[in-house]
Amino acid sequence: MENEITQQKLAVLIDADNAQAAIIEELLAEIAKYGTANVKRIYGDWTNPYLKSWKELLLKYSIQPIQQFGYTQGKNATDSALIIDAMDLLYTGEFDGFCLVTSDSDFTKLAARIRESGLVVYGFGERKTPEAFVAACDKFVFTEVLRDEEEQHSIRKKSTRQLKQDTNLVNLLRNAVEASSDESNWAHLAPVGSYIAKKSSEFDPRNYGYEKLGELVEATQLFEMERRSVNGGHSKVIYIKDKRK
Repeated sequence: MENEITQQKLAVLIDADNAQAAIIEELLAEIAKYGTANVKRIYGDWTNPYLKSWKELLLKYSIQPIQQFGYTQGKNATDSALIIDAMDLLYTGEFDGFCLVTSDSDFTKLAARIRESGLVVYGFGERKTPEAFVAACDKFVFTEVLRDEEEQHSIRKKSTRQLKQDTNLVNLLRNAVEASSDESNWAHLAPVGSYIAKKSSEFDPRNYGYEKLGELVEATQLFEMERRSVNGGHSKVIYIKDKRK
C-alpha cells in the first residue's frame, strides 16, 4: 500500500496569499510521503512586496510562479487563476491527486469537484482554516506541525488525562478499533489508521504532540497493545484492543 501511495502523481497548487513561505521545505517533505509532485505552481501578484519571502524560494524548490494581477480591489483574482488551472490539470487525466496549499475556504468547492472525479485531495493550511474546506479534502494537514525539529518540540504532548477528556478523539479511536477488530476484538493498527483517515480528514497524531498513531493510542491508556512478529521475523506490527472488551 505504501508503495502505491508514493507512486501517486500529484499537482501541487499553492495560494501565496494564504500560505507561509517559512515551511516550504517541510511542506514538500510532507507531500513526498503521499506521492511525486509532478507539477508545483504558486499563485499571486508577484509585483507585491508582500510576497518577497516566497520569491526568494521559487528557484531553489523549482516552483513555477503564476502571475495574477489584482485588477479589482477586494476581489481575489489569485483564487480564480488557481481554480482555472486546477480544472485544466484535472481534465488532462494525468494526475492521481492534488495538493491544495491554502487556508482559504474559497477552495472548498474545488476540492469537492476534484474528489467527484475520483482523485484524492490533500489540503495544507493553518489551524484557522474553515472547517468546510478541511472536510472537503481527503486528508488535511495543519501546517503548524510542519516546522523544523526545534519548533516541533515546542508543541507540547497532551497528557493522558487531557487525551481521555477529549471525547471526540476517544470516540474516534474506539470506533476505529471496533470497526477494524477481529473476533477476539484485536485490531491491526494499519486498518485502524485507514478508518480514521476516512472519518476525519484533519486527524494527525502530531496535532496532539505525538509523531505516530501508535504512540498516541498508547498514551491514552484506553487500549491494550501487542507487538506481534510478522512470519516469525524480527519486524513487528502493532495490534490494539479496547480495554473495555
